[in-house]
Amino acid sequence: MTVKPIKGFSKLSKDAKTEWLIDNYFEQPDKALSLIKSYWHSDANLQKLHDEFIENTLTNYYMPFGVAPNFLINDKMYCLPMAIEESSVVAAMAKSGSYWLERGGFKAKVISTTKIGHVHFVWRGADFNDLQQYFDRVKPLLIKETNDITRNMTARGGGILDIELINKSDLEPNYYQIKGSFDTRDSMGANFINTVLEKWSEIFEQYIGDAAELSPDDRQIEVIMCILSNYTPECLVRAEVSCPVEALTAGTDMDPQTFVDNFVRAVHVAEIEPYRAVTHNKGIMNGVDALIIATGNDFRAIEASVHAYAARNGQYKSLSHVEVENGQFTFYIELPLSLGTVGGITSLHPMVKLSNELLGKPNAQELMQIVAVAGLAQNFSALRSLTTTGIQKGHMKMHLMNILNQFEATLEEKNAIINTFKDRVPSYSLALEEFCKLRGITVEQYTASNN
Repeated sequence: MTVKPIKGFSKLSKDAKTEWLIDNYFEQPDKALSLIKSYWHSDANLQKLHDEFIENTLTNYYMPFGVAPNFLINDKMYCLPMAIEESSVVAAMAKSGSYWLERGGFKAKVISTTKIGHVHFVWRGADFNDLQQYFDRVKPLLIKETNDITRNMTARGGGILDIELINKSDLEPNYYQIKGSFDTRDSMGANFINTVLEKWSEIFEQYIGDAAELSPDDRQIEVIMCILSNYTPECLVRAEVSCPVEALTAGTDMDPQTFVDNFVRAVHVAEIEPYRAVTHNKGIMNGVDALIIATGNDFRAIEASVHAYAARNGQYKSLSHVEVENGQFTFYIELPLSLGTVGGITSLHPMVKLSNELLGKPNAQELMQIVAVAGLAQNFSALRSLTTTGIQKGHMKMHLMNILNQFEATLEEKNAIINTFKDRVPSYSLALEEFCKLRGITVEQYTASNN
């Protein structure tokens, strides 16, 4: 089937867009249309709200929304909302919450909240000192002329923290930056920062352009772009757990020193080996992303910042660290998290509002602490499994339900097969064998009928 390009697609109605898509891309159009419509919300107003979040919306894409209870953070109890599709993540999180509840809970603190944005520009003048002098003169004007933009943010205790001129011409010919440092309080701040930066570029261009004492070439500023940075190493939060070594294996027959030795080695491997560090940090982000999505924040921006932070010293390393001193075990993490509890979809998406209410309507700094705890908790559960029973025992038992749903197993078949794997680790092929036994068919017959 050859599909011709379409012009003006965004201007079509939702029904017209859907009809065009169905007619051009699906072998079973009725089935595809039925599936698309089955995910529409029964409340027309709520569906309209979702339709307007992005362009060209056709339907909704559901993800499971779960919770992890029993999180004691800074002596306050929380139940963490999580939007994620990956098996075992919520279970591991809940297990970690309960584990540390019995050992004093989690501690977290915000280290800093500074966010950065740049006016990237080209200047072909000969002497940087000339540019610096004019920047120093115009700097107060940059603050004054953006008062109408920053007034409300300043009233909330945020706003512009500093403005600097940065010379990058040694890396790229004639390339310079105006670097702005900001505190955006409870908003993520992208729109605020970008608006300020664009105003700065206009002011600076005009000011330099009007400097009659400069040569014509020296008066030319070519703005490349004005944009905030999603790398936020100065918007930093720390979370930790700590307890005596002997308490780590309380209630088990495991030797605490053996557990600690294996755990410490596992963390150190992630600190020196990038192949392991990437998987290690991905596990941290399982917890972080699930909570960020549930609270309506930008998980893509957080992912980009966190992974850049992990490589800030020239090698990609673990985001979590462990210390054992005088018989005390401490496991901690520091993450760059630029989060918001106002703006964006936080006041629009009903499930985001529910998530924030579940968390006690935190401000941005409180949410930073909760999210850092989620990352640490997820990492602790993963490392505890990896260094004791192995990761597959728990993960595959959670994944078994997904496998059985693929087979379209009945409730009775699911219960029978789950019981079969009570004392052994399941796999797709083993689950398929058990399923076929119950159905009285061979694996080959099942495979042939489902191709």
